[in-house]
Amino acid sequence: EEAQVDTWLKAEGDSVAAGEPVVAITTPKLTMEIEAPASGTLAKILIPVDELAAVGAVLGTIEPA
Repeated sequence: EEAQVDTWLKAEGDSVAAGEPVVAITTPKLTMEIEAPASGTLAKILIPVDELAAVGAVLGTIEPA
C-alpha cells in the first residue's frame, strides 16, 4: 500500500519536538498527520508533496538538537 504526501507542516531546518505533527499524508482509506519520532531539526525532506511513498517508508530525517 502507498500513501501520498499532502503537505509538510514543517520545512527543512525547522525545529521539531517529539510527537509534533510534521507531515500530512493520504492513503486510499484515510488522511492523517505523522508525528516526529524524536526532537531535533528537520534535516531533509525525502518525499516531496504530491509524491507517493510505501507505507512505513522514511519521509524525512531529523537531526538531534
